[in-house]
Amino acid sequence: MPKMINCIAVDDEPLALRLITTFIERTPFLSLQGAFISATEALAAVSAETDVIFLDINMPELTGLELARMLPPHVKIIFTTAYREYAVESYSVHAADYLLKPLTYPRFLEAATRLRDASHEAPAPERPETEETDSPDYMFVKSDYRLVRIDLDDILYLKGLKDYVSIYLRDRKTPIIATTTMKAMEERLTPPRFCRVHKSYIVAMRAVEAVERSRITIGKELIPVTDAYRSRFFSLLE
Repeated sequence: MPKMINCIAVDDEPLALRLITTFIERTPFLSLQGAFISATEALAAVSAETDVIFLDINMPELTGLELARMLPPHVKIIFTTAYREYAVESYSVHAADYLLKPLTYPRFLEAATRLRDASHEAPAPERPETEETDSPDYMFVKSDYRLVRIDLDDILYLKGLKDYVSIYLRDRKTPIIATTTMKAMEERLTPPRFCRVHKSYIVAMRAVEAVERSRITIGKELIPVTDAYRSRFFSLLE
């Protein structure tokens, strides 16, 4: 069976977003990973499994072109916009296609089919075998209405509180407060490099200084390891 193409759709107009998701769901070889009206939320959802992002350009807070420059190299970009004047600039981010609104399904299918055929013709890139080397070395998080880059090697641990996560970093006295959830961060920070040890904590395994009585020491912080995460955490220590 041919590989499905995993898609993310981004458009700040709900009706336009719904149309794109309908087109994706109608196309047999496309699989919808997520649909977002926020570019920053879409960026947080991009993973190693994401193949293509259908991306509006003229959006508040973060434009499609700005988002495109932050995407990992393996993610293909198909712009969906009402503005012709961005076409030339779209080449600077190596966009696979440029669809003008109002979108039609025949034109959408043409772009999707071209992308599928190109992926079949190109040799599959060799991917490292381990999770650690397969992951990017940095991530962007939304903090105080801006995107902040965080190098993964600088992370000590994360502490969650509802829709916010405090990210504690090496050589920084105060944490970065990110507008996200622990579930979203757990999906981005995976073993063996990171491990969730409590509903409110994710730790960087290389930052663990000691473990005593199911408590982890990282600097001055004592972090509990609960039963739900105990087995996975201790298996990573072996």
